[in-house]
Amino acid sequence: MATNRHEELGLTNDDVLKIFETMLMARKIDERMWLLNRAGKIPFVISCQGQEATQVGAAYALDNTKDYIAPYYRDMGVVLHFGMTPRDLMLSAFAKAEDPNSGGRQMPGHFGQKKNRILTGSSPVTTQLPHAVGVALAAKIEKKDFISFVTLGEGSSNQGDFHEGLNFAGVHKLPCITLVENNKYAISVPYDRQVASKNVSDRAIAYGMPGVTVDGTDPLEVYKVVKEAADRARRGEGPSLIEAVSHRLTAHSSDDDQRQYRTAEDLAEGKALDPILTFATYLRDLDIYTEDIEKEMNERVMKEVNDATDYAENAPYAAPEDALKYVYAETEGGNA
Repeated sequence: MATNRHEELGLTNDDVLKIFETMLMARKIDERMWLLNRAGKIPFVISCQGQEATQVGAAYALDNTKDYIAPYYRDMGVVLHFGMTPRDLMLSAFAKAEDPNSGGRQMPGHFGQKKNRILTGSSPVTTQLPHAVGVALAAKIEKKDFISFVTLGEGSSNQGDFHEGLNFAGVHKLPCITLVENNKYAISVPYDRQVASKNVSDRAIAYGMPGVTVDGTDPLEVYKVVKEAADRARRGEGPSLIEAVSHRLTAHSSDDDQRQYRTAEDLAEGKALDPILTFATYLRDLDIYTEDIEKEMNERVMKEVNDATDYAENAPYAAPEDALKYVYAETEGGNA
């Protein structure tokens, strides 16, 4: 019998099935978006494939009824757990008027949804980190019981926003968790050409906070370290820097060809550690993910993906005059 690691973390069988289903949903939505892109129906995909365990394991360790998140562009698993729906994500991919992120104005992956406390993302990478730190500062000033959580790729850890944000969070002991999703490539640049230290988490000591590197293909390991960081933050013990190492299973985006800079061996290694497959094996070994549950879950997920696709494809585009909406202050009778 396999070791039941999740119960040691205080997670039930239902919890781990929910984690797996959200991972699976993210994967199936992502795969559908690639097909739609190749069919010429949507213009762009930037994929979460290979990083679902990091994203959902981390999100599950937070309180999705009160915490704030500042996700980066791959974080489909995070935003699904925080309340964004497959329909929301497909409306964004099709750039339709009902897209909750931007009304069809932004590229997919620029998440933002006020009702679910998802801070609006911006195109320049890493700008979300100071924003998350600012939200954590508000929590401390107002003595409110929430924390902020921000994610970024390891390439973004070399931007000025990363250093300024972490330094401010460390000095003021703010309840902010920074998660670096290290998939080993900043577009086409490998890790050893980006960062001189062995781990991104080695930088934490300079900002006066704990730093830890974890296996990002294992949702339970990610859950454990993010839960510990969240508990510290809620106790007033300040911020944490976490690095989750995984593999990017697709090209950087639908406009990229990773075969130009990655070896066949590198790509094969990532596929062998696909978190969807490895976590499903863990659950099967414990007789949690049975054949009946697998069949029912896959049918339910694919029905939701199909319904979201059909709805978004047939939804209306924004009116041309709405291009100025939310850009200028509106007065009675029109824009001003």
